This record gives sequence, C-alpha cells and structure tokens, in this order.
Amino acid sequence: MQPTQRPLLARLARANPTSVFLAALALVLVALFAPGPVGGLLLLALAAGLAYLLATTWPVQAPQTRLLRLVMLTLLVTVALVKLF
Repeated sequence: MQPTQRPLLARLARANPTSVFLAALALVLVALFAPGPVGGLLLLALAAGLAYLLATTWPVQAPQTRLLRLVMLTLLVTVALVKLF
C-alpha cells in the first residue's frame, strides 16, 4: 500500500466487483420497498458513500464520466428526498 493510499480505499479495491454490485443492488431494492423515511435514509446513506467515492476519484475521471456520475448521484438524492418526505 502506498503511503498516500487510504485503508478503506485499499479494501474497496480488493473487493469482488460482482459482490459489491449485488450488495448495492440489494440495498437499493430494500430502500425502495422500505416504508417512507426508513427507505429515504438508506438511500441517503448510499448517496453519501457514492459522493465520497466520487470526490475521491474525481481527478482521474474523464469529464463525460464525471457528468454521468453527478447526474446519477443527483437522481439518487432526489429519489431519497422524495421517499423521505
């Protein structure tokens, strides 16, 4: 591990992409089917994690990728807020 690398990011880099995708999909489905505020809070927690990853990987992403990720994050936060209120 490089001195500038964070331990959480190093663990995420070693994670199986299929498992991470399935876990995120399960979280989204549970949040969408959970009643009102519970689902909204789960979606906001997922959005916070994605925002952290977006901010961390921002310098190495292409402009098109940045835009797409911002749009997806905005949609997720919008759905979370609608579900929350």
